[in-house]
Amino acid sequence: MTTQSNRFAYLLLTLTALFWSGNFVLARAMHASVAPMTLSFARWGIALLLLLPFGAAPAWRQRALWLPYWRRLLCLGILGVTGFNSLVYWGLQYTAATNGVLLNSFIPILIVLFGALFFGMRISSRQMLAVAVSFIGVLLIVAHGDWQRLAALDINRGDAVLFLAMVAWALYTLLLRPLPATLDRIGLLTILIAIGLTGIAPLFAAELLSGRTTPLTAGTLATFAYVGTLPSVAAYYCYNLGVSRVGAARAGMFIHLMPMFGALLSMLFLGEVLHLYHLAGIALILSGVFLATRTPQR
Repeated sequence: MTTQSNRFAYLLLTLTALFWSGNFVLARAMHASVAPMTLSFARWGIALLLLLPFGAAPAWRQRALWLPYWRRLLCLGILGVTGFNSLVYWGLQYTAATNGVLLNSFIPILIVLFGALFFGMRISSRQMLAVAVSFIGVLLIVAHGDWQRLAALDINRGDAVLFLAMVAWALYTLLLRPLPATLDRIGLLTILIAIGLTGIAPLFAAELLSGRTTPLTAGTLATFAYVGTLPSVAAYYCYNLGVSRVGAARAGMFIHLMPMFGALLSMLFLGEVLHLYHLAGIALILSGVFLATRTPQR
């Protein structure tokens, strides 16, 4: 039963990577038509409306179970919904979708690093080396293969913003694990989205006041429909359940499927091209992950 449960969790985590990759590609495809905070607010507004009929009742019934964790839930909503998504949509205004999905591969290394620094996880010298190797891979991607850009601090601001989004997601994953396993996942997701949407609301209002508006066309409405369902309700439910079944570190490994899915979708729908520095960067990141996760031989 445990093996079957793990396999089911792995399937859910694979679907999560696919849905999230589509989110990156679509956000980049529509970046000129849809303002970033508008997309973020629409995404989570739709998701909350869909979840309320199913998640409000279990969330209320289990209030004695999650209320002792209210501070953690507040952090999870701000990091995983407000912070991560708003930063991703903002960053994709200025950089390619391929860069976005490749930078996701650094998240498992960030989980190891932050786990050691802030959550009491032990880190070995091999894992420290893994962090260093993977970080070089990230720098290679954000510098577009030109190290002189780093020396001149000429880094695409979109890549820098996306890196901050990866930091937010690594912290979200680490904070998610200690929640009670008996907590209803749909009820939990409803609570987190409600918190996150509250955080997005002032950013959305500021965007409207700045004069950045989004026309309601067939394309923008279809975009809202996609991001409000598969990458939001479906993917977050799958990811939260996967973390509860197999743990944060193992669940984080499935994020490495995003470069494959994202690169394929970007080439098919956006006409983006994989460059040599993309391949070199992802090779270094994956090498770091291998070092961080392999079990040493006795």
